Amino acid sequence: MSSIERSRGARGTRYRVRFRTPGGASRSKTFKRKIDAERFAAATDVETATGRFVDPKLGRVTFGEFADAWYEEKRANVGPGTLQNIRARLDKHILPRFGATRIADIRAQNVRAWVAELTTVKRLAPATVKAVNGVFGQIMTTAEIDGVIARTPCIGIKLPRDTGRQPMHVLTAAQVQALATTVDDRYRALILTAAYTGMRAGELGALRLEHLNLARYRINVSESLGEVNGVQFTGPTKSGLPRTFSLPNFLVGELEAHAKRYPSADGYVFTAHEGGPIRHRNFMGRHFKPAVVATAGLPAGLRFHDLRHTAASLLISLGANPKQIQDRLGHSRSSSRSTGTGTSSRAMTSFCAAVSTRCTQNRLCHVRVTSRMMWTWRRSRSGKRCR
Repeated sequence: MSSIERSRGARGTRYRVRFRTPGGASRSKTFKRKIDAERFAAATDVETATGRFVDPKLGRVTFGEFADAWYEEKRANVGPGTLQNIRARLDKHILPRFGATRIADIRAQNVRAWVAELTTVKRLAPATVKAVNGVFGQIMTTAEIDGVIARTPCIGIKLPRDTGRQPMHVLTAAQVQALATTVDDRYRALILTAAYTGMRAGELGALRLEHLNLARYRINVSESLGEVNGVQFTGPTKSGLPRTFSLPNFLVGELEAHAKRYPSADGYVFTAHEGGPIRHRNFMGRHFKPAVVATAGLPAGLRFHDLRHTAASLLISLGANPKQIQDRLGHSRSSSRSTGTGTSSRAMTSFCAAVSTRCTQNRLCHVRVTSRMMWTWRRSRSGKRCR
């Protein structure tokens, strides 16, 4: 229970409220009016009893000091690439504004003004503003959880709408084949594997021969290749979960031929001309983008990630449900471990057979993307069931 002490001095009568934190530390606060002291004491007792008490002393730490401690803890939870992005957002956009401010003094109006500045003065893209605010919000939420502040000021902050998002492109079998033919022969199998498995660029870069079981038409995806400041590293997949799925017959043949033509001393399936794993940025600039430009009939601005969209649309056109799409593409919100057990092996084998049949007959592997397809694709990413 809080107690109130009355004292007289040269500045008049004062009322000091003494109380203890849930951890047992002694604290006090002085008021000029008795009514203010009583209200503070009552509020403190209620917050302590309900577990909502926030020690005022903890809130005196600056945002920069708290952010540094938060960043050190983050090192154990995220990969090097993500850590680099967080550090850049802190140093460039967040710390210059809030670094020297006491964390308890940051209000929602300060955050709104800052977001407006990022948007109108610095003219950052909406996606960048969202990413920067996301890092700031994580830090303030951690401060709330730790009892440093009573409530995060990031609740209800309106962010700019992202109206400049690049369109999603879906290729046909003929377009995929044309791109695979135009690109350097070393990367032909890479293009086909990306388009017919939906694997991410990092997952393809980390793929090793030991991950392939071509005799059983199976592939295991358990690692992802990244690069930070020119240094390559291998880590878990984006979802953090491995997955195993079937391959179409024609793709097995392509991978077998590729492994014979381009053997790797390091055991990687796809390698650079200089040897070793592919550096994605170099591959995009030297091979993928020139091949897109040189191939007639491909949509302008085609991205490598659009090959993943192509695989997703193929699964939808073949009747795959959201759960099956989740398992094959490795979406993190899947309700079960994507190791081949969530979706029956027979179902995915039938999909692969259908893919091989369409490609062998040179038919289009993808149909026009309808609103129903987009709805199914979004459902697969959100983990919700179709009805």
